[in-house]
Amino acid sequence: MESKPKLAIYWSSGCGGCEIAFANLHERLLSLVQRADLVFCPCLVDAKRQDVEAMADGELALTLLDGAIRTEENEEWAHLLRRKSRTLVAMGACAHGGGIPALANLHGRDALLERVFRDGTENPLSVVPEREVRVPEGVLALPGLHVRVRPVAEVVDVDYAIPGCPPESDHLWNVLALFVSGAPLPPRGAVLGATASSACAECGRKRSNKRVQGFRRTWELEPDPEQCLLEQGIVCMGPATRGGCGARCPSVQMPCIGCYGPPEGVYDQSAKMVSTLGAILDIAPIRGLRDEAEIADRVDASLDAIPDIAGVAGKFYPARSAGRRS
Repeated sequence: MESKPKLAIYWSSGCGGCEIAFANLHERLLSLVQRADLVFCPCLVDAKRQDVEAMADGELALTLLDGAIRTEENEEWAHLLRRKSRTLVAMGACAHGGGIPALANLHGRDALLERVFRDGTENPLSVVPEREVRVPEGVLALPGLHVRVRPVAEVVDVDYAIPGCPPESDHLWNVLALFVSGAPLPPRGAVLGATASSACAECGRKRSNKRVQGFRRTWELEPDPEQCLLEQGIVCMGPATRGGCGARCPSVQMPCIGCYGPPEGVYDQSAKMVSTLGAILDIAPIRGLRDEAEIADRVDASLDAIPDIAGVAGKFYPARSAGRRS
């Protein structure tokens, strides 16, 4: 009897939401294990690193690697799983674009440690984690913390990516079913479980190319359920976000937060969104001003309602931002 293809899932630096999306396949998991063997998944399967190391190179038919590369251990696992896998998929926004962990790149490793362990913690001895600490029982070791958080593709070759925070379970199932079916695979490098166009193409709200005087937070108004949220002054990431989720957030009166990453043809999602905000901001009331400084102040005042532009416009793909730290 021909053996079933072997499937692995590994959780790197992330929140675990991708594993929840996998668990949310529910009864479809029974169909999956009839066609593939889930041989490695730390949150579901009792298998250890030595089990993966003992595999032949390429023995794993498919590995879904979620989470960003934050530590030396993350990088070691990425190289190990790349070597053991015929196909490696970056699953979720963290693996694909750095995700929320990569917002730390805006400040750097030392500032992060300072904030977490000295400024944000009761720490009278001002202790920060060290690579090794000797205790009576031996040496305790932690993996090294990289200077910058990186998406998986900056560390190893990635065959495909599945965006989302987390990916929609239905789309994840479609991807898994495709791989275990033996059907021809998409061209290498494709983004799976998503569309090429923006999320706006899936949104049923009406757009009228209306300009706005400024921007407001979601709690400051009750949005019109039919009008485009962006045209109501609510920062909705739809124009700068790849479709595929079915515009679920706008459909329930919440703006898109950008977790599917940039649409095809856009590399820097945050730059695209900032450009969009500039395009819809109505500067007609200040066109008569001659003082460039006053014009700039007026524009800044209009943008003050967005308290964290980096965290809003580049929340999930900051590692692919032109404004990232090196």
